[in-house]
Amino acid sequence: MTTSDRTMDAITAAVTRGREGDTAAARSALLGLWAEITPTGDPFHRCTLAHYLADLHDDPAQALVWDVRALDAADALTNDRVREHHAGLAVRGFYPSLHLNLADNFRRLGSFDAARAHLDAAAEYVDALGDDPYGAMIRTALDEIAADVRGGSTARRASAPGS
Repeated sequence: MTTSDRTMDAITAAVTRGREGDTAAARSALLGLWAEITPTGDPFHRCTLAHYLADLHDDPAQALVWDVRALDAADALTNDRVREHHAGLAVRGFYPSLHLNLADNFRRLGSFDAARAHLDAAAEYVDALGDDPYGAMIRTALDEIAADVRGGSTARRASAPGS
């Protein structure tokens, strides 16, 4: 990490709480931070918070709201800003996961054309993923979602993050 950031530390703590099973407390903490950040605050904070908060909603419509917010915030990000947090980050690398989540939400809602559009958008950025476990996880999830779209499935994926 390049710099200390109280807001990112609080987001990380809330995400950890959610991953440990206390999703209600994690959602509450992230919503409280969202109120502090505001919808026009630091795009890095907004993108990160919204991306993780979406994962804490089982309802794809609720998750979709937060995933759209995350994508909008990413569009306002600069590489300089993300590198303030970590020198190895680039905004381009955020897009495969952001579009993956949107594709999955739309698929679960039965909006297969919108899901395909986000799968296509993710494919434009997949080269930004590393040849590492994270990159492999995103590529696998994109393949799973594409197969579910082809099959017309709206079922929650067993490998999807969330509660």
